[in-house]
Amino acid sequence: MQNLHGCNSNQTSLNDQMFTIILVESSLELIPTELSNHQSVLAYSKKFKKNISNTLLDNSWHFGAMKGLENEIKRGRPDIVHLTLLSICTSPAFYQNKIQVFVHTINDEIISINNNTRLPKSYHRFQGLMEKLFLTKKIESESEILIQMENSSLSKLISKINPDEIIGLTTQGQKTTFEKLTHQIKENSCILIGGFQKGHFNKETEKIIETSFSIHDSSLEAHLVASRLVYEYEKTIFI
Repeated sequence: MQNLHGCNSNQTSLNDQMFTIILVESSLELIPTELSNHQSVLAYSKKFKKNISNTLLDNSWHFGAMKGLENEIKRGRPDIVHLTLLSICTSPAFYQNKIQVFVHTINDEIISINNNTRLPKSYHRFQGLMEKLFLTKKIESESEILIQMENSSLSKLISKINPDEIIGLTTQGQKTTFEKLTHQIKENSCILIGGFQKGHFNKETEKIIETSFSIHDSSLEAHLVASRLVYEYEKTIFI
């Protein structure tokens, strides 16, 4: 399993990966304790017979509770993480160890995903998987760690990966296209994609980014950015 502390001997090491994608400041977290007594949270917990302390925050159900929550526009959208991971982790490049993917959450957790992992297509199954991950910190199958979570900052993860270049995709960056970008990135590059609904990277993330690119004048959904990026990259290595 590729993670912050090393990798399984059956897997390619981090620096041998063609490039790394990190879903940054991702909208993936458990319901904060300060919201646990809100009516919408209690009703959801009762309806689905779920433990509030180990339930993902989801604005589809907890919208009322989230009003006024700090950094509200970047929170409560685990579906963004699900769709984006499916876009990356069902690709030939991922299965052939040409891409390594991490999730950095809004609360500074790092999720490592083994390239042998087959993520659930159903959101509800993904939700259950993530809730189990928050509880156990790892998902295993036949003694192999498929997904692992650690408390760590984005900067520490970047230091472990040690990429040749750190690229951020944002509307505030230099104008380019997916095709041009995939032809100019270095082999050991790290690409940061926002894992949230609205807004821009925070100041800490901006400090880490060395070069910013904009693919479109308006904000594009993370799963669309990821899928097109991976597709154009695969054209450079498989075609």
